[in-house]
Amino acid sequence: MPTKPVSVIFVVDDETIIAESLAIILRKSGFAAFPFSNPAEALERAKTEPPDLLLTDVVMPGISGIDLAIQIKAFCPDCRILLFSGQASTKDLLENARKFGHHFQLLSKPVHPADLMRKITGHDEDALSA
Repeated sequence: MPTKPVSVIFVVDDETIIAESLAIILRKSGFAAFPFSNPAEALERAKTEPPDLLLTDVVMPGISGIDLAIQIKAFCPDCRILLFSGQASTKDLLENARKFGHHFQLLSKPVHPADLMRKITGHDEDALSA
């Protein structure tokens, strides 16, 4: 169970099964988790219902997870960000974002539920920063 009050989490992955599966895992742990397979839909929803945490794949068609994170942080500065990816090219994308002052953490796919929960609840040495 999370140590903090229930948070609103947006789970974004262009593979619907991944977004929905992670949202189910998070709901079973007491979070209000909402899956999105379209990053643009998550961005629009965040404008009216800001999430406490954005959990997003990096490589997606249309809007990358990094671009999505940057855009959401622009109007939701307190939203925590956690990226995940199964592609090696992601490190280059992250490095480019860092050059512009955006520091995001990355989990590798497949994400083990226990590792994900440690990151979200802060029971990890490299817990998320705001």
